Amino acid sequence: MTIRVFASGRSDVGLHREHNEDSFALLEQHGLFVVADGMGGHRAGDVASHMATETLRAFFDSTAREDATWPFHYDPSLSAEENRLLAGIKVANKSIYERSATSDDHRGMGTTVVGVLVSPASSKAYIGHVGDSRCYRVRGRSIALLTQDHSLVNEYMRAMPHLSDAQRDELPRNVITRALGMNERVLVDLACEDAVAGDRYVLCSDGLSGMITDDEILGTMLAHADPDEACGALIALANQHGGEDNITAVVVKLVDAQGAAERAAPEAPAPKPASSTRETVPPTASDS
Repeated sequence: MTIRVFASGRSDVGLHREHNEDSFALLEQHGLFVVADGMGGHRAGDVASHMATETLRAFFDSTAREDATWPFHYDPSLSAEENRLLAGIKVANKSIYERSATSDDHRGMGTTVVGVLVSPASSKAYIGHVGDSRCYRVRGRSIALLTQDHSLVNEYMRAMPHLSDAQRDELPRNVITRALGMNERVLVDLACEDAVAGDRYVLCSDGLSGMITDDEILGTMLAHADPDEACGALIALANQHGGEDNITAVVVKLVDAQGAAERAAPEAPAPKPASSTRETVPPTASDS
């Protein structure tokens, strides 16, 4: 079976922030799709998130050649795709850390990152992430969270799973325990799973996952088959629930290319990926 990938992404400033510190990238030529959520001083967060997505773009472009120079140790226990994704995220971390250490304007900046790399050749999907931006998989009528937040709340929940609701509510929810740019080296979580036709991946910043539940994400995805429409509906729902932070969603849809071609009418045009790189900015809180 040949997998074809369709993807779309949207980012929204939300209802309470003055500027957007999220970034995303749709690198369809590499099968890589990324969301980053920046943090730091005045406007430094958007610099960090943009550096993450653009560094990954440049790294994947440069390593497309077989004679490309590899900047980190190649782990033979991992696949070539996993090594490439891992190295790209590490390069992004190094770039952000060095900028933060040498620029007063950007000191202390950082960013989360989550990316899914789809390999039609191996029928695998590889997920890499640092921070609390998330990757969900929608398969059939079920949703699964494929990443684990690197946050203080999640660390407490893993160490003390029997905390009461009141105790959990007292924990600060905006403290990240791992992010790009925090240290010279970064630990990247990697996951691998079979790429199945019909699956859809949702990559998002916590401005989305923090405002709507997993069940609401699933319901929205089931109601919208088109990736671009799904992105718009997810962001709209997060804003309806308060839009407290910047909101970014990327939806990646896997399709059986051979089956789709066989079902298509002879005169029907070949399907095109429904991708979007535009940023949508809704009315401000005072306008709503």
